[in-house]
Amino acid sequence: MNKSRIGVFVCHCGLNIAATVDVARVVEAVRDDPGVAYAAEYKYMCSDPGQNMIKDAVREHNLDGVVVAACSPAMHQVTFRKTVAGVGMNPYRMESANIREQVSWVHQDDPERATLKAIETVRTIVEKVRRNEPLEPIAIPVNRRALVIGGGVAGLTAALDIADAGYPVILVERADALGGKMRQLSGTYLNFDAAPDMLAKRVARVQQHPHIQVLTSAEVMALEGYVGNFTVRVSCRGTARRAQGEPADRSDTPLPPLTPKSLSHRGRGDLKSPLRVRSPSPLSGRGGQGDEGEESFTFDVGAVVVATGWDSYPMAALAEYGAGEIPDVIDYLAFERMLAPGEAIRRPSDGRTPREVVFVQCAGSRDPANGVPYCSKVCCMVVPKQAMLLAERVPGAQAYVFYTDIRSAGKNYDEYVQRAMSERHVLYLRGKVSRLFREGDRVMVWGEDTLSGQAVEIAADLVVLATPLLAAEGARELAQRLRISTDAHGFYNEAHPKLRPVETLTAGVFVAGAGQGPKDIPETVAEASGAAAKALQLFAQDHITQEPTVAVVDADLCAACGACVEACPYGARSIHPVWHVATVQAALCQGCGACVAACPNKACSVRNWTPEQILGMADLYV
Repeated sequence: MNKSRIGVFVCHCGLNIAATVDVARVVEAVRDDPGVAYAAEYKYMCSDPGQNMIKDAVREHNLDGVVVAACSPAMHQVTFRKTVAGVGMNPYRMESANIREQVSWVHQDDPERATLKAIETVRTIVEKVRRNEPLEPIAIPVNRRALVIGGGVAGLTAALDIADAGYPVILVERADALGGKMRQLSGTYLNFDAAPDMLAKRVARVQQHPHIQVLTSAEVMALEGYVGNFTVRVSCRGTARRAQGEPADRSDTPLPPLTPKSLSHRGRGDLKSPLRVRSPSPLSGRGGQGDEGEESFTFDVGAVVVATGWDSYPMAALAEYGAGEIPDVIDYLAFERMLAPGEAIRRPSDGRTPREVVFVQCAGSRDPANGVPYCSKVCCMVVPKQAMLLAERVPGAQAYVFYTDIRSAGKNYDEYVQRAMSERHVLYLRGKVSRLFREGDRVMVWGEDTLSGQAVEIAADLVVLATPLLAAEGARELAQRLRISTDAHGFYNEAHPKLRPVETLTAGVFVAGAGQGPKDIPETVAEASGAAAKALQLFAQDHITQEPTVAVVDADLCAACGACVEACPYGARSIHPVWHVATVQAALCQGCGACVAACPNKACSVRNWTPEQILGMADLYV
């Protein structure tokens, strides 16, 4: 081990540390320790003067290592590493000693022992820095092509945002047409009179965009690789369709045959051209065709946006409302189809126009015993829209809305609900439906208005249930293929609900729309643009860098037993087919250390967290 010249800088953090720990005593205790060439204290080390103090000390004392005793490394370790890098010192020779959260805050009742613990903590980190390697960040090239999974409004928005920035996009939709659930809506609330073809226009833009290739009747079957360099396998059922482009010079020259490489071709779309894909089998590079009626091919992409949307709650699961037994009990998507322009509002049983219609909110939502425990968010806005449209389309019709409470969070949302409540032909009843049954050609609805305390009985022509939004069918399986997680209900998990709302814990994979949880169109579109912005941020770089503190293997000790391969949660380990030793894909490794614990021969270690370092830190107090 080379002789080190380490600087120790102890932070007061105002009174967060200094109120409990004797900072001056810590500095004096470590000043003459082995490897320490300089020690000092300052009130706020993270401030500009504090960082300048570190820079000056590195230059004046020729320091090759720095320890900052302050708050958690999660707070400011990156800050201090940038500080030392600014004066030419390797940033991975800088470490943080946590004497705020792990010392001062948890030992406020015993300042003497807290000070002693702070001294020991600093000394152990100094010992670690003495053995730290001067590492360099790992540079990873970026493939500037995006994969968007899902052709609903979220997927369309993300694809257009990325493509409009000049980058190629592969859009994969499981259905045979684009548009998602929004295709089933008669219109949108707040601005119901907006252009009825706004979704169709967006679909047309996607299909005609020179940078977007559309695959319908297709599914993502596998994803391998890492951020900036994913390889994805897509399976097409029957005849898939895509926006096939004409040549860039817009001449009449026919397009070349479609192959995985030619899918990046940029041209305008011939929307009627069928797609028959016959290309290399998944990830292997060998040609072949899948099961009869299916063909598969691979792409290389740098980022993935997952926007698979939502599915309807099964009516058969709402037997307490007569769903599945009484034909005139439907869900609100079925009623949306009745409200579509040019369609007549007819009840299913006999085709008559309904004049007494009951809407039941929270039918299956917020009901852990008989449905789902969460709020589906959009119901409180969809129901007033449908009730007002009913009154407009069927003169003299009366709408009744049973509700528990109203959750109308959004700009002008509450005003919209109040507008519905003020309508003469829409009556809101605060209470739940207690019984629903058929009597003759009517549907009898029993309930209670809790505001008046009176029982309510309505002979309805039609009952519309506001059912829950579910995660899309197959979302869990897709999440496993993409190495992202889902919650208990099958919705995709974001990395952080407030600070990283469209990112997942798999770098380079982003989520948007109702596949992440119930949300309406404005929120979906905003989220999709956010996910696209994250992908564009990635594409703005020639290379991305990754922390070099990853696992390494001592080939002399490795027996190729494969224990580390099974233990790695990130798929970063494999056994080399020729050399028969474990290898590490550094771009996938997150430095968790699971392989270190699993290796029986101790051939695995994490750079700058080696057994020698850890034992050296422990030996100080043996």
